[in-house]
Amino acid sequence: MLGDLFAIIAPVFICAGIGFIWARQGRPYDVDLVTALMTNIGTPCLVFYTLSDAELSPDAFASMALLATTTILVFALIAGTVLKLINSDVRAFLPSLIFSNSGNMGLPLCLLAFGEKGLAIAIVFFTVSAVAQFTIGMMISSGSMSIVGLARIPIIYAVIAAVALMVAQIEAPAVIVNTTRILGGMTIPMMLITLGVSLSRLRVAALPRSTLLSLFRLLMGFAVGVGLSEILGLEGLERGVLIVQSSMPVAVFNYLFAQRYKREPEEVAGMVVISTAISFATLPLLLWYVL
Repeated sequence: MLGDLFAIIAPVFICAGIGFIWARQGRPYDVDLVTALMTNIGTPCLVFYTLSDAELSPDAFASMALLATTTILVFALIAGTVLKLINSDVRAFLPSLIFSNSGNMGLPLCLLAFGEKGLAIAIVFFTVSAVAQFTIGMMISSGSMSIVGLARIPIIYAVIAAVALMVAQIEAPAVIVNTTRILGGMTIPMMLITLGVSLSRLRVAALPRSTLLSLFRLLMGFAVGVGLSEILGLEGLERGVLIVQSSMPVAVFNYLFAQRYKREPEEVAGMVVISTAISFATLPLLLWYVL
């Protein structure tokens, strides 16, 4: 069992560590460029290829999409209530407590722990979370919402294309499959390397509150994932993926939005760093539980 856990966790640490050390050595790494490539090309290709190749049924897709939506709503309800009770800035901290790092960390972990089928299910969770983060999350941080922005999220079109083929039971042309497989293949390692680079550049501020909110984020995520699994009677891959994705640390994009809209960016950066560090330390326990 320990050998299996090490085989799952080690690649995540190694890839993120490469990015961390690379940045610490002062080597050039254009996070904005890589993020743009991953967001507009790599991730949509990974989403399309994985969903179209995994033989995921429309029912399984809809089930995980509904679970992801429910999870996000529960996070918002619990976190919003707690932030108001402790008199903290809801606009600054609520997105960080709702949206976990289901991409950079969640997808690699689900692939290594559950295989290609697990990755397909995890991508559904990630897609719902990403769409919500770039719409609802941005609305919370900025105080306004642009419907036009929704049309600019490439992942949506990749999901629509994959689901259309899924429902019609049509195989994509080989040239599309091979192209999206190659381009999508760069996404997961680059996500982890970029995570390491980003963590090396963030600075922790307001340590006590950042630490408490980080612990709250991780404990809430695990509790909600386990709770929904028990209430809904989930089993197998669906249960494992839901718990892992729900238990991930604060997503780096929350810091970018906080920086853009001047919503306590230093403290949000602290939440990203601290929650990720704690998550790395507790990954063996999390994987032991779901496996």
